[in-house]
Amino acid sequence: MRDNVVVRADRLISLLLLLQNRGRMTAPELASELEVSVRTVYRDVEALGASGIPVHAERGPEGGYRLREGFRTRLTGLTDAEAAALFLTGTSGPARDLGLDTVLATAQLKLQAALPAELANRTRQVQDRFHLDAPGWFRDADPVPFLGPVAEAVWEQRVLRTHYRAWRGEGWRELHPLGMVLKSGIWYLVAQGDSGIRTYRVSRLLAVEATGDTFERPAGFDLAAHWEEFSQRLGAARYRGTARLRLSPRGQKLLPMCFGAVGTRALDTAGTPDDGGWVEVTMAVETTNVAVGDLLRLGTEAEVLAPPELRRAVADTVAGLAARYGAVDAPGGRHHGADGHASGGHTSDGLASEGHASGGRVSGGHLSDGHVSSRP
Repeated sequence: MRDNVVVRADRLISLLLLLQNRGRMTAPELASELEVSVRTVYRDVEALGASGIPVHAERGPEGGYRLREGFRTRLTGLTDAEAAALFLTGTSGPARDLGLDTVLATAQLKLQAALPAELANRTRQVQDRFHLDAPGWFRDADPVPFLGPVAEAVWEQRVLRTHYRAWRGEGWRELHPLGMVLKSGIWYLVAQGDSGIRTYRVSRLLAVEATGDTFERPAGFDLAAHWEEFSQRLGAARYRGTARLRLSPRGQKLLPMCFGAVGTRALDTAGTPDDGGWVEVTMAVETTNVAVGDLLRLGTEAEVLAPPELRRAVADTVAGLAARYGAVDAPGGRHHGADGHASGGHTSDGLASEGHASGGRVSGGHLSDGHVSSRP
């Protein structure tokens, strides 16, 4: 019973703050934000009114709920969890990129000084015990010399003229910058241009010029919702088909290390092992050209069974490698290249090693002016 009372109290506070921060909102909008039914919103609004909060209902197609003009709550208290979460944002790196690291540090110090002693101690404990490091392993940060001007244009809704390096070549384009996204340590710009709203990797901006013009943001544009929808489309477009693979016991260990979640899901399709422990799996793959390079990282621990065109492409590539590096003179002997010079002194049982995974996936999958690209 007590838990239910606490949950409802938190919900009433959230409803009050939503109306205060956003102004008029409909019952369905409030229900969506609070993740409750519309009927529950009706009851909560009545409870706020009964407690003396001046909530007015406006009828009609443009109606909804709003607080009385000029009313503002003095409610500013934070729970332990809320105060701790504010110091667990992991944004010092991005803030530094945007030139706001000093501002962020000052804001955190001011907030910590204003908190009661118990909550202030709690936030310090969180900072001492938890650290968020968003970028992936073993990659340098992209150089982003134009991040500051781009961010300023986003804030001020100013039109930019940009020289951009896309996969299909370089070119100038005029953009209306709508927002910025930091994904796995990489900055992206979401902007509207002649071809609609597209996504641009900030590190591929070769020049940025302010035109001095301003623009109006598209009505109802929601950056988070747009990015979520875009990410889903990108994921759906990335994998073009499936491959049937035969894996050795070691290949089964390497698959999730090299392909991440895709490799893990593929292992779920494994049939009964043969006498040597080999199994067959079905795995989602990108285009044939990309899949060949990806699958060769498994070396001799995997065999492509289907589709025929992928198996043939892998075989052709392996034959080309054999011709390039030459044959082994004798067991345990040295490899000879096309020029007859000895090279190497060992053979490899797989191009990917267990101790050197590539961050959970093989191909880049980075974004370039709204198109799916299979290479970084």
